[in-house]
Amino acid sequence: MLEPVHQADAHIVSTANPPHTPYIPHTADPGGPTDTGGLTNTVGPSDPVRLMDTGGSTDTVDVVVVGAGVAGLAAARHLTGAGLSVLVLEAAGAVGGRMTSEKVDGFRLDRSGRLLCTSYPELARTPGLETLSLRTFSPGVLLHSEGRHHRAGESFQPTAGRRGARRGAALSAVRGTRGALTAVRALASAPRSARPQASHRGRPHPAAPGPLGGPADRARLATVLARLAATPPERLLSRPQVSAAQALSGYGVPPGAVEGFLRPLLAALLGDPALTSSSRCADLALHAFATGRLCLPEGGADALPELLAAGLPPGSVRTGVRVTAVSTTSVTTREAGEIGCRAVVLATGARSAAALLPGLRVPAHHAATVLHHTTDEPPLTEPVLLLDADRGGPVAHTAVLSQVDPGRAPAGRALVTSVVLGRPAGPDGPGGTTALDAEVRAHLARLYRTSTSRWELLAVHHDAEAVPAMNVPHDARRPVRVLSGLYVCGDHRGVSGLQGELLSARRAARAVLADAGVRRPLAAGRSLETAA
Repeated sequence: MLEPVHQADAHIVSTANPPHTPYIPHTADPGGPTDTGGLTNTVGPSDPVRLMDTGGSTDTVDVVVVGAGVAGLAAARHLTGAGLSVLVLEAAGAVGGRMTSEKVDGFRLDRSGRLLCTSYPELARTPGLETLSLRTFSPGVLLHSEGRHHRAGESFQPTAGRRGARRGAALSAVRGTRGALTAVRALASAPRSARPQASHRGRPHPAAPGPLGGPADRARLATVLARLAATPPERLLSRPQVSAAQALSGYGVPPGAVEGFLRPLLAALLGDPALTSSSRCADLALHAFATGRLCLPEGGADALPELLAAGLPPGSVRTGVRVTAVSTTSVTTREAGEIGCRAVVLATGARSAAALLPGLRVPAHHAATVLHHTTDEPPLTEPVLLLDADRGGPVAHTAVLSQVDPGRAPAGRALVTSVVLGRPAGPDGPGGTTALDAEVRAHLARLYRTSTSRWELLAVHHDAEAVPAMNVPHDARRPVRVLSGLYVCGDHRGVSGLQGELLSARRAARAVLADAGVRRPLAAGRSLETAA
């Protein structure tokens, strides 16, 4: 049984170092246990560990981690927690990788449209994230269909849980199979029009059935989602694979619910508009959605990597340093020359990793474009994710993020963030941005049922490689060990997204420790080999 992720208020500390910071090695305490042939003794939580005897040399560290994104920082936290000295090198000027935010006129604007779930197991297993504050969306989603809003899912948390969510406490809503059944039945409950629709006679229209259909159709959907919610992730990963698009017809769900709910929801969760991803990954995404709550880090996406970096030893993160070559015993950098080490963990994106390790597989990627608008009044007052069941425009999903996390916008302003899967296909010039913005505004006017002509565009962020593709056949546990002393992690080694990044980091750290003979468990919980 996956236990809920209990969150507390975060204390975010920025640890970004200035570019081109000189390399200052962080060495293990000479008084700590060493073993020239690989350690076999269990060590205490504060004991530093050397992977091999250095004869008193101080110009090396145990492990160099290349890349200060989420995967690299999480791997570093696991390794330092096991007593190893670690140096994290990042080519950019700040930590975070894809999970970075831009500050514009009092707004905090995420560069990616990544959605998180409170039910991700690695949020509870990664050192440092126990104090991460998450802001939750309302349960379920809001569907726009034929000019009306329909709710897919109602609140199934107790009153105390809802109060905790408002404070930023991310509570998992499901405890075991019984909780999963209850939660998912609520998720698939009768859709209700979000706002009463008055007739010309002044009397409200009867509630339209919406894309989920009538009671019998909703019951079938509830059964399917309940089964996915109650199935352990390792069993989902053992199922035969087809594309997610093909799998939709095999769920036994009415066509209206497939096209109006499951398809747009999976496109948003997977970042894959055509649903070419493996059905296993689609099942995992629905499992996480049904057993938790959609959420975002309080204060911006960069709060999560900054929290990871804040817990590392001083001097162990260096930004503005580009690695040009790696081996099992050193890395070569453009700014600091050669740095000796006993192991290297490559935690960059797939393409950058392959540039340093020729022959490493580079998957295809899905592009995404994030547009941030501001307006005087929020077009929706509820902190809910809005999907277009009709798929009548470029926007895959949108939300008034200032209602989800008020700290992302200055007082008196609303922040509307929308994600386009793909685009822009042409040059990223001002004209291209203007054309896309006009198309998105027209779509948002229909989705929110309000004029967007006076909305102000704050920023557009496009990432051509936002999400590693998980096309069939997809290996959700690609090897993280290249050879003894050389390892690779990132969501391109497993399942795309934050859960995949954190899990790959823990797998890579465990491989480093196993090769070193260090027998310290990284975290309580189920086996490392269980992906979710």
